[in-house]
Amino acid sequence: MTDVTTTSEGNSNSSEALAEQQQPTPEFLQRKIYFLVDQLRSFHSELPENLQTRISYDLLTELANCVLNEGIFVIVKALMELQHETERHLIKMRMQVENEYEIEVAEWRAKIKDPEELHHILGLMKIKHTKKLIESDKKIIEILDQKVNDQQSTLQKAGVPGFYVTENPKEIKIQMFLLDFILRLSRLKYEPSK
Repeated sequence: MTDVTTTSEGNSNSSEALAEQQQPTPEFLQRKIYFLVDQLRSFHSELPENLQTRISYDLLTELANCVLNEGIFVIVKALMELQHETERHLIKMRMQVENEYEIEVAEWRAKIKDPEELHHILGLMKIKHTKKLIESDKKIIEILDQKVNDQQSTLQKAGVPGFYVTENPKEIKIQMFLLDFILRLSRLKYEPSK
């Protein structure tokens, strides 16, 4: 009979623990916010002074409150994976332009035996290739700029403080540091002291 009671209490305790995990207490949330703010202040102190002045403690506190919803970590990681995939695709695209040039040069070298004519043709090809590479690089930059814009918009819609659509390089740099802070927080495990 005692065994049954112990088992029943064990189930009761595990049910309470499960309920607490699903529904954290206000005290737990407050301690976690303090923990997150402390971590963010530590990250903040590592920044160059001119950037520290651009990221207020109020913004850090808002960010700590925001990442209480760990769904933000999922969004940021998904955006990061999507960006890495885009970058891999763009690198392949640029390499394809380079490879096409190498193949074309090899074909001309095989066809033309006169050194002067070959030199002239390769010079023209180099000009053509440089123009094509510049066009390709412009397209890559446009795609990357659009990717940044999409990320800013997504994070703004998700309610992440400090994120809004901007092309200002200084603001983008600050947003990059905020993203780094979020990623660093996502790797930490909050262990409340008992």
